[in-house]
Amino acid sequence: MYTIGQVSKMFDLSISTLRYYDKEGLFQELNKEPSGIRRFDEQSLEALRVIECLKKSGMQIKEIREFMDWCVQGDSTLERRKEMFYAQRENILKKMNELQKTLDMVEFKCWYYETACKDQTEAKLKKGFEDRMPEEIRKCYQNAHE
Repeated sequence: MYTIGQVSKMFDLSISTLRYYDKEGLFQELNKEPSGIRRFDEQSLEALRVIECLKKSGMQIKEIREFMDWCVQGDSTLERRKEMFYAQRENILKKMNELQKTLDMVEFKCWYYETACKDQTEAKLKKGFEDRMPEEIRKCYQNAHE
């Protein structure tokens, strides 16, 4: 069993965030002592890992609570839970694609300004930067402009 302070350090989350998650009903099986002290077991830690994963994937607390409720309901919600994770995977892949395009533009601009600084002017680049691009940068440029 772990205290809220220990879990806070383990997950790099504030104690108030953990209390908020508990208040929102995200920990279905959290052990509470009569004094109100929360104790986290391995099951609670795994729930927290899933909660943090879903948050990072863009889900709202309300949606995460619904998922946690489905878990408590048992096997009758397996299909819904599976569908939810497939949908989240699609959302993540879409975000990753958008971020890759953003990174590719930044990579191109890094090369562009590095080259301009070496030349001490943009004039040479403005007249034919595509001819000077290394293949890796060309791929970044093309992806960023698709």
